[in-house]
Amino acid sequence: MTDKVEQAAPTVREVRPANKRGAARLAAAQALYQMDVGGVSATSVINEFTAFRLGKELDGEQYRDADPQWFKDIVKGVVADQKFLDPFIHTALNEGWPLKRIDSLLRAILRAGAFELLRRKDVPPKVIISEYIDVAKAFYQDDEPGLVNGILDRLAHDLRNSELDVPEPVADAGDNLDAGGE
Repeated sequence: MTDKVEQAAPTVREVRPANKRGAARLAAAQALYQMDVGGVSATSVINEFTAFRLGKELDGEQYRDADPQWFKDIVKGVVADQKFLDPFIHTALNEGWPLKRIDSLLRAILRAGAFELLRRKDVPPKVIISEYIDVAKAFYQDDEPGLVNGILDRLAHDLRNSELDVPEPVADAGDNLDAGGE
């Protein structure tokens, strides 16, 4: 018998349905939270989530089908890069708000989003930001999704500014003519 107390992942509120990568992001935030508050190893939490949660029913809760490789990549990547990610996230926080003052779940969401901005160059930064706003909305209904937006947007401008400053295509003047035309 172990003295370690199992920490349950936070309960998810109803939000718009996620695709498999979105569900993987949500599960990764839960797993990172569980690791933070419960002292569980990455290997242990990855095994638990892939065996018992991703796409499965647990204690009457149906978990969405998620991309297991995307989930694993996020969790392992955050753990591997955390010594870089935490100070980087801290630079985007307001003065006087160190990362350690941020709620554990919110910290997990920010770490996962920062990891993707740093390492997943195949995903546009606006998509990453939007997905993690949705993850935050699954757990919070107050200011937290806006905080996630602001922090990840600052990080995206630091890491991938050239991808964010792409001008919108200008419509051809002929596109706005009435059906009757000239």
